[in-house]
This record gives sequence, C-alpha cells and structure tokens, in this order.
Amino acid sequence: MLWALADPYTNRVAGTQGQAAAPWPHLRQVCRVERRRTVRRRGQTVCTVEVSYGITSCPPETAAAAALLRGFRGHWGIENRLHWVRDVTFDEDRSQVRAGQAPQVMAACRNLALTFLRRAGHPNIAAALRTYAGRPLAAVALVLGQLAF
Repeated sequence: MLWALADPYTNRVAGTQGQAAAPWPHLRQVCRVERRRTVRRRGQTVCTVEVSYGITSCPPETAAAAALLRGFRGHWGIENRLHWVRDVTFDEDRSQVRAGQAPQVMAACRNLALTFLRRAGHPNIAAALRTYAGRPLAAVALVLGQLAF
C-alpha cells in the first residue's frame, strides 16, 4: 500500500529543521509504503508489517502513486537480484581484499561471473556456482562461449 503527499507548502519547508537548515528545493512528493506479509512457521501464522518512506523530485502529474509503487518494486527487484547475490552468495561484506585496486578488481570479476551465469540462463546463481566449481572444464566452456558475442 502506498500513500503519496504532494503538498507544495509542506514540501517547500521540508528539510529546514535539519543541521544545514536549508529546504529541499526540488522535493515534489513524499511517500510511505506499507508492506504486509503473512508466513506460516511451525504451524503458526506470523504477520509482519514493514514501513518505508521515500522522497522524489517527480511531480504527481508524471509520477502518480501507481508509478511510485512500480519504482519501489523495481528497486526491490534490483536489491533481490543483484545485492542479495553479492552480499550472500559471494559473501562480499566479509571480503578481506582491501588494499589498492584489488577491491575494484574483485568486484569487476564478480560482476563478470554474474553476467556470464545470467546470460547462460541460470536463475539460481548459488547453485550455478556450485555446479561450475566442480566442473572446471564446463566453466571454461561457459566463459569461452559467452565471449563470442
């Protein structure tokens, strides 16, 4: 469920209470998204409610509530498709690589691996990594096959 506020007076003074004491001149809408989820665990039903807030410079004429909700869902699609894989599957947050250009090189290598696996049609990256870890010749074939675009 999404609520959007496009009140020009409220939006004009938003941000004036902060440390910088300067209004946000391009603020057009403030929105609140409420997500409700019901899950059955061990025979019990658990209901959770999560509330998120957002701000945008898009006026309500070009971004009505439905468009804002699509934007929120699109953001979570990116979060689930990319960041989850990087955080959990590649365990990027616990990486010990920190010196010089090595973190950027490792991120580029992970991105390349993700690209190869997604282009090959693997929906589950963790399962694909396990598969190719045990079959190095198949991994080489995957890379060589993907390089011939």
